[in-house]
Amino acid sequence: MKLSKILYTATATAKGGRNGHIQSSDGVLKADLKVPREMGGPGGAATNPEQLFAAGYAACFEGAVRLVAGQKKVEVPADTHVVAHVGIGPREPTGFGIAVQLDVHLPGIERKLAQDIVDTAHRDICPYSHATRGNVDVTIKLA
Repeated sequence: MKLSKILYTATATAKGGRNGHIQSSDGVLKADLKVPREMGGPGGAATNPEQLFAAGYAACFEGAVRLVAGQKKVEVPADTHVVAHVGIGPREPTGFGIAVQLDVHLPGIERKLAQDIVDTAHRDICPYSHATRGNVDVTIKLA
């Protein structure tokens, strides 16, 4: 699918791969990267691509949930939040893949309505959901 209009383009540079450094073009995002111990790396006080993806997907998905709720005239509680879990592992026949679980917290909203909001956000609004569809196993749990 082609976009009808680009509203914003984020640009970042990675140097050194999974044991390197990332920086956004505006300098706001700067971080060292380290392979986690669980994957045979040094771990330590650095981030990794899976954490960055989890943060981006969680923020984007919560934004989509809030948009859908607003369209449905539903007030979203202040303590609404999304926790994204991004796992990485080998895939068949070669390479690696990721799997995502999104835990969506919409306290105080009737469960059926909350599920409808979440389903609509995932199906129709969130660009991360669109990008992963058919490529990444995404599970969404209403917490």
